[in-house]
Amino acid sequence: MKKRNHNIRDIIYIHLNEREQYVLTYGIEFSEFAQSLYGSLNNLLLLKHRYDDADFNMHTLHEYVSKDRLRKLMEADVYGYGDFCWIDFEEEEDLNELSGQAIAELLYLGHLKEHLKPPFYNNLSNRYVYLSHDDGWFNKTYYRDFSDFYRMIGDVIPQKMAETKVEKSLLGLKKKKTYPPIQNDILRTLKPLMREGVLLSIKDIEQNRSRIEIPFWPIGDFADMDEMYEEYENIVKKPCEAKLVFDKKSREWKVYGQ
Repeated sequence: MKKRNHNIRDIIYIHLNEREQYVLTYGIEFSEFAQSLYGSLNNLLLLKHRYDDADFNMHTLHEYVSKDRLRKLMEADVYGYGDFCWIDFEEEEDLNELSGQAIAELLYLGHLKEHLKPPFYNNLSNRYVYLSHDDGWFNKTYYRDFSDFYRMIGDVIPQKMAETKVEKSLLGLKKKKTYPPIQNDILRTLKPLMREGVLLSIKDIEQNRSRIEIPFWPIGDFADMDEMYEEYENIVKKPCEAKLVFDKKSREWKVYGQ
């Protein structure tokens, strides 16, 4: 396996496929996803994993994590599992109602990270299917409702800004700031870029006294994130297509150039 020698936290790649209801991402980890969408997550049926503290369902022969133990999974090193794939569900009894065909489809999902049919099951009332390899490196996530995706992105970008401490004090020392979530409707204006495949970079932020600017570049459709990162290293030298701008005084977000 190729060594991951760069920080996956400081750039985000997004490729939105609305027709098939999934998003490919790089740079967003399970802990960030689950923290943002915690209120809409229930129990998780683990399709591929190496987590050692899960319960077992006899009907599907899969392990699962109940909602009340989700926080512990969020703290686990899921990146180290290699493949980490799951589907959410409401009640364990619902798992016991799954047909053999549905279980076969779930096995296919976890193994190939592709769907045989749209992976939303009435039995499970699932909102998501989460399929990752080297979590944060390659993530393919299906959304029943894309509002959840925009809410998650709107939380994760400000959180990454806070963690990378993009602002400095008068003494030049980096200090941790907090930033408000980015509104759904603002992010939706970037949908044309996301459909094409877009990269935004926290590490290449530009700022002055009044605002912080996050650059966006259209970069295309990638399944190989090594190739995507190589393209980023070329494209970062060119002018960006759009900017997500945070006004420090009003503490509001805007999009420029789209």
